[in-house]
Amino acid sequence: MTRDQPPARKPPRRVTAQYLENAALHYLQRFASSSASLRRVLMRKVDRSAQAHGTDPAEGARWVEELIARYLRSGLLNDVAYAEMRAASLHRRGASTRAIREKLSAKGIGRDEADRALESLDEEVEGDLNLTAALALARRRRLGPYRLPEKRAEFRDKDLAALGRAGFAYDVARRVVDADDPDSVE
Repeated sequence: MTRDQPPARKPPRRVTAQYLENAALHYLQRFASSSASLRRVLMRKVDRSAQAHGTDPAEGARWVEELIARYLRSGLLNDVAYAEMRAASLHRRGASTRAIREKLSAKGIGRDEADRALESLDEEVEGDLNLTAALALARRRRLGPYRLPEKRAEFRDKDLAALGRAGFAYDVARRVVDADDPDSVE
């Protein structure tokens, strides 16, 4: 081996039903996951094993589906609870409702579960969801009323654009950026 070549990668393990179960449990211990995300992770393992060892990908897919169905029945996987937890987390970080829907969709959460998650979030949060999220993003990124007073006029358009790119409507972004202080927005 020369200096220019990276070390050879270890070949993937041969997939068995027990290996997939161990991998799924290890993954779920480390990360909150939707059933679609766990399916993607496990199917990558099945595909790598099929390429490296010639195992049957259809059999691996069947094992994955049986495993996910069992975890859904037992409550180890719960897409509704995951969607509610993820929506609340994204809202605290300053994500708009549109951005929350998109991120949940990317994780394999259906429209109904996303709607339910946003409804439960709306019940928990006082006021407008988008307005409170825009304030959270402004606080985190030091936009609008969180910027130094002498710099606010200079960066007004950039602050509006940042909130617009984050998925907030113009009127919400304008209310946040033009507020004298964060408490006056609400």
